Amino acid sequence: MSEPLFAGLVMDEKDQVVDVAHIGNEAMYVVNDAGFHRHIPAEHVDRQVLALMKEQITGHEDLISEQTAKMLGQDDIFSRAIIDNQLKNIDQQLEQLLKTGIPEAGRAYMGMMGFKVVINFHGDVIRLDQPSAASDEGDE
Repeated sequence: MSEPLFAGLVMDEKDQVVDVAHIGNEAMYVVNDAGFHRHIPAEHVDRQVLALMKEQITGHEDLISEQTAKMLGQDDIFSRAIIDNQLKNIDQQLEQLLKTGIPEAGRAYMGMMGFKVVINFHGDVIRLDQPSAASDEGDE
């Protein structure tokens, strides 16, 4: 049984970390609703988060490719082409991520950087907190 993609990063509306449980082979986020434990299929929440992330990527592929290549120290036309190709096939990348998961160390790092998913008692994502890049403006 694999962990949900965002295990440890999902909170309820009261800012309490949501537990993870398994019913058979299906992972669940467990929201404590005043003592009643609501079991929400993790894939339902994880897909919502991935859809929100995809929405933020769409239309910004060129900028993301450029910045990723620079960050990797591979700012050349071939590296950008590879990154562009991965972004064009984002749906396939996200499906693969659902299958393989995010390593525990990766989730821990995401949490330290301020990544947080807030869901309601029905499992709907109501907020996605993500770290943002520091602005160069005003740093003089």
